[in-house]
Amino acid sequence: MSDTSLIGTPFHGKLRASSTQLLILGVIMLLLGVVALVFPMISTLVATLLAGWTLLFAGVLTFIGAFSIHGTGPFFGAMLTGLISFAAGVFLVFNPLHGAIALTLLLGVIFLFQGAFEIVFAFEARPHPGWQWMLVSGVASIVMAAFVAAGWPAISLVLLGILLGINFITTGMGYIFISRAAKAAG
Repeated sequence: MSDTSLIGTPFHGKLRASSTQLLILGVIMLLLGVVALVFPMISTLVATLLAGWTLLFAGVLTFIGAFSIHGTGPFFGAMLTGLISFAAGVFLVFNPLHGAIALTLLLGVIFLFQGAFEIVFAFEARPHPGWQWMLVSGVASIVMAAFVAAGWPAISLVLLGILLGINFITTGMGYIFISRAAKAAG
């Protein structure tokens, strides 16, 4: 059974009108995802460099922006944040291999905390329908954290590229299916 309540709405019209562009974007994302999976080390380094340049520029902008803030605490807080972001960016840009190792460790820690939070949240939400899916997500995050911990640091040179590839593939498939459904519902 499909929900046709959006057919004929302005959103659906715009979606249908842009279905070709969504299809092209989906195919490009899908191909980039396959390339990222085929060359995970290169993808990891590209992701590390992208994160590094982003942090570097954000650090500079935050540092400069600190001078427009009134108050000693907020001024020094913004200045410190800018300097730390800049330093992290410089580290990632000029040491991408070590940066990938650091980012992978950070990702593992994030997975661990996210999983713990989601498991607690699932048990808090237990009487409500769907709480099991949050529990599954939490357990999956903990398993991913254990996977990162078991393979770290050796896995660091490919993990980010693999995750990036999987994300691009699933995003690309989503765009492709949405574009085809919008065109078919036309």
